[in-house]
Amino acid sequence: MASAHFGVTLPQIKRSWQETRAAALEYEQLGFDSLWFNDHLYGIPAPQLPILEGWTALSAVGALTTRAQLGLLVSPVGFRNPALLAKMVATLDHITAGRVIVGLGGGWFQMEFAGYGFDFPSLPVRLQQLDEAAALMRQMWSEPAASFAGRHFTIDSVFCEPKPVRRPPILIGGGGEKVLLRLAAKHADIWNNLAVHQAELGAKIERLHAHCRGLDRDPASLTVSQQCMVVIGDSEADAAAKVAKAQQVFGGHLGSGIAGTAAQCAEKIRQHLALGCTMFVIEFFGRDPREPARLFAEQVMPAFR
Repeated sequence: MASAHFGVTLPQIKRSWQETRAAALEYEQLGFDSLWFNDHLYGIPAPQLPILEGWTALSAVGALTTRAQLGLLVSPVGFRNPALLAKMVATLDHITAGRVIVGLGGGWFQMEFAGYGFDFPSLPVRLQQLDEAAALMRQMWSEPAASFAGRHFTIDSVFCEPKPVRRPPILIGGGGEKVLLRLAAKHADIWNNLAVHQAELGAKIERLHAHCRGLDRDPASLTVSQQCMVVIGDSEADAAAKVAKAQQVFGGHLGSGIAGTAAQCAEKIRQHLALGCTMFVIEFFGRDPREPARLFAEQVMPAFR
């Protein structure tokens, strides 16, 4: 059976730092490959919900853990000057001995941009910014004194020392087939499919690979990741009850998730692997997500190691 990378999201919205810390330590002990926050400044779906800022929290988790890779799914380029973000990444990569994955995207939640005083240009402009940011950051991590002159971002002989422990992998998240997937083919080490597009994964992989071929890139050099919710039960009855509750909370968004008993969840994962998706960034359903994570780690993950 093919191997798979299993990442897991950490408690971040309406949760205390103590809950987040406990989950991070347990998930790493359970064997999850990566730990993730989102990069929102307002709670989702309601802006008044308390939420931990992602890069600050990720740095704390990085100092607590020793093995799991770490990332944000994903950072809107418009939140931070990309040169500053490249420096932040390089620093955190040293704190974590080379475990940072850099998730980038265009951003979509206009209310938080406006609330924090950030510009929120049109989608085409935000994608242009994403294109430039990815190129600029890679230069800063590899060149002694990087210079970049774009339409949106400029650096002039900038020093980023110390360089990262490794050139951090870039993950680009999103589903736009004409522009976003082409940017992933151009810049990314990992493309992440949004949970809302999970049912379209196969078609989007085909489009992604077409962009790779158009850029003379080997499609096999680009990892495919799926953001997903996992609802798992220890019996068919338990799984059915939890799925029903999750559907009440999330509605149709759960339809193409990974749900059921351990055996049923494993079969869904095999279907993703058959399409070429080898990485999963999982949100576990439950007030204490550590409980379903334990069941998944014990009964599902061993089949893919």
